[in-house]
Amino acid sequence: MLLVAARVLAFLAGATIVLTTLASAIKTVVVPRAEPAILSRWVFVSLRKLFDFLVRRTNEWQDADRIMARFSPFGLIMLPGAWMAVVLLGFVPIYWALGVDVPRDALVLSGSSVVTLGFSFDGHGPVVAASIVEAMLGLGLVALLISFLPSMYQQFSRREVLVSQLDTRAGTPPSPLALFRRAERIGWVDQLDDFWLDWERWFAEIEESHTSYPALPFFRSPRHERSWITAAGCVLDSASLRLSTIDLPRSWQAQICIRAGYLALRSIADVYDVPFDSDPAPTDPISITREEYDQMVAELEAVDVPIKPDRDQAWRDFAGWRVNYDTPLLAIAGLVMAPYALWSSDRSPNYRVRLVNRLPSPRPRAQS
Repeated sequence: MLLVAARVLAFLAGATIVLTTLASAIKTVVVPRAEPAILSRWVFVSLRKLFDFLVRRTNEWQDADRIMARFSPFGLIMLPGAWMAVVLLGFVPIYWALGVDVPRDALVLSGSSVVTLGFSFDGHGPVVAASIVEAMLGLGLVALLISFLPSMYQQFSRREVLVSQLDTRAGTPPSPLALFRRAERIGWVDQLDDFWLDWERWFAEIEESHTSYPALPFFRSPRHERSWITAAGCVLDSASLRLSTIDLPRSWQAQICIRAGYLALRSIADVYDVPFDSDPAPTDPISITREEYDQMVAELEAVDVPIKPDRDQAWRDFAGWRVNYDTPLLAIAGLVMAPYALWSSDRSPNYRVRLVNRLPSPRPRAQS
C-alpha cells in the first residue's frame, strides 16, 4: 500500500511540474497580455545577473551596450531549453509511478522522449503513452517559440521606425531643445500636430506589444546611442513644453500624446512591478529642477522659440504634465540600462542594477 501511495504521489508531483511548465510557456508565448510566468521570470532574472556581472567588467559604454544587446535574445533562446529541461525532470517521477523502477532508466527514457530521439524505449502500454505525450510536448514547446519570434521581431521593427525618424528631428541623443530648435529654423514649430498624433499611435502600439511580450523592452536599438525609452522621454517632455511653456495656441494633439504616453509607460512599469503613483497631484515633486527648466527655456528663447511671459505659471504647468510619467520613465530607463539622454536616463534611479552612471556616457553629437 505504501508503495502504491508513493507512486500515486510521484505521478501527481510530476504531472504538476509538467502542467506548470506548459502553463508558463502558454502565458509567455500565447496569452496576449502580461501574466506572471515563474519559470520565464526565473530564466531572465538569472541571466540578467550574469549580464550585469559582464557589464561591470567593461570600461566603455559601447562595450556595455553591446553586451546588453544580447541579453533579451539569449533569454528567449534559453526559454525552450529551460522548459524542456523541467519537463524532462517532471516526467521522471511519472515514469517511476508507471513502473520504470530504476531512477536512472526513468531519466534516460524521459530524455529520449522529450528530444524525440527514441534511443531508449519501454514497451509497457502506460509508459509508451507517457513517452508519446512527452515527445509531443517537447516538439510543441520548441514550435511555440519558433512561431513567437517573428511576431516579436515585427513589433521591434515597427517600434524602431519612429525612434530612427526622431534622430532627424531631435538629434542623438534626443532632446526637446534640438527638436524645437530645428522646428523653428525650418518654420514648423507651430505645425507639430501630426507629429504628436504619430507618437500617440506609437505609444498605443508599444503599450500593447511591450506588455504582451515582456522581453521586448530589453531589445536595444541598432545604434547604441538610441533607445525607445529615451525617445519616449524626449517626445513627452517636448509635448509638455509645447503645452506649458511655448506661446502658441493650445494643442489637443499634444495633450492626447502625453496621455497616451504616460498610460503606456505605466502599463509597462506594471509588468515589472515598478511602484508609481497612479493619481499624482500636479504639485508633487519631479526629477527636473526649476534651474534645469529655466536653462532649457533660456536656450529655447535664444533660438527664437516663442515663450509664455509668465514663467512661474509655465513651470507649474510643465511640472503638472511631467509628474504623470516621471517615475515610470526613469525606472524603465534604469531597468533597460538606456543610453545617455537628457531628463531621462541621465537621472534614472538605481533600479535593479544601474551601471550607466559609472560608465563613460557617449558625448552628444553637435546639433545643427
